Amino acid sequence: MGSDEHYAIISADCHGGAELLEYRDYLEHRYHEAFDDWARHYTVHDKELMGDEGGRNWDSARRLADLERDGIVAEVVFPNTIPPFFQRRLAVEMPGATEDHRELRWAGLRAHNRWLAEFCAAARGRRAGIAQIMLYDIDAAVREVEWAAEAGLTGGILLPGAPPGSGLEPLYSPVYEPLWQACEDADLPVNHHGGSAVPPMGGQPVDNVVFLLEVAWWAHRALWHLIFGGVLDRHPALQLVFTEQETSWIPETLGTLDYFFSRMGASSGSQEQEWGAEVVGKLSLRPSEYWARQCHVGSTFMRRAEAALRHVVGVDKIMWASDYPHKESSFPFSRAALRHTFAGIDAAEVQQMLGGNAAELYRFDMRRLAEVAARVGPSHEEIDRVLRADEIPAEAARCPAFD
Repeated sequence: MGSDEHYAIISADCHGGAELLEYRDYLEHRYHEAFDDWARHYTVHDKELMGDEGGRNWDSARRLADLERDGIVAEVVFPNTIPPFFQRRLAVEMPGATEDHRELRWAGLRAHNRWLAEFCAAARGRRAGIAQIMLYDIDAAVREVEWAAEAGLTGGILLPGAPPGSGLEPLYSPVYEPLWQACEDADLPVNHHGGSAVPPMGGQPVDNVVFLLEVAWWAHRALWHLIFGGVLDRHPALQLVFTEQETSWIPETLGTLDYFFSRMGASSGSQEQEWGAEVVGKLSLRPSEYWARQCHVGSTFMRRAEAALRHVVGVDKIMWASDYPHKESSFPFSRAALRHTFAGIDAAEVQQMLGGNAAELYRFDMRRLAEVAARVGPSHEEIDRVLRADEIPAEAARCPAFD
């Protein structure tokens, strides 16, 4: 994988979407009047989606040039811009919405997905797009999974969160069984991105601090929900990805889950056995074994301390990511970030984490990408040079990879 001298790097966590008004062309005609009214009254407040910075989300040629300058040959594309009829990104629908409102938002997500299919086709073989769904209508979600597979969105689906207050059944509920079956049948990964599972927050400054401290934990919950809910056991080919949630949490969490699994299954007379024996009795593997068989981590702005845990997490599970074009991404300093994280590590392991694992999961052709890598990818020698503190650009401090 890769060339003999250059790494073929796939960023497993990038973001994109259409410019606001561009989505109109991807909506069914019957929604145009409602879209025009919504667009007239909606104001984009996020600086990353405005002006010159916003263009990174939808300008295909510029995006390819940016990523190549950063040493990256391919990307997995999560959503970023505001879909029609929504107020913010990566949001779940909250209680109180009318059926008409939900219908409009479904239409908006379908418009994004259809735009994304064209965007990925514009750089065929170098983008794996991730389709958005909603969990309020499972039949509609299944239809969208089937459409995504036919449309070539090999990134799979973005699994929304189901936090308290959302009005949704928890992810271990049997109501989602058709969705898991559809994803397994279509061979599409289920991606759970940090930030999409948080319950509603208030508007005080401390709410933002609490969000930062808790955002990853809310996303981690999907792991034990789908393990102890039996989802991974019933669907052994289903692949589950945890993206932009760091990597260091995984060893301790798997140890904790295995501990409770053992207590519930074998500790006679314990409270854990009383509550959990029936549940774990239906599971054929330990939680850490489900992780090894079916789970992956999108290691956004991965730090050196996380790389040190690679054999515990699984070298075959880690997929490096730049988070382009977000403010905290390693762009345009990814080459320095890679040196900071991976210098001194065996080149075969580095290539696996930088591209091989993502290629296998998201179905990239690494032989084709190696040709691009020979032109733009960093050499093994470059990444193996330890990054000195005085080589870190001042502007790179915004990216956690340099901590």
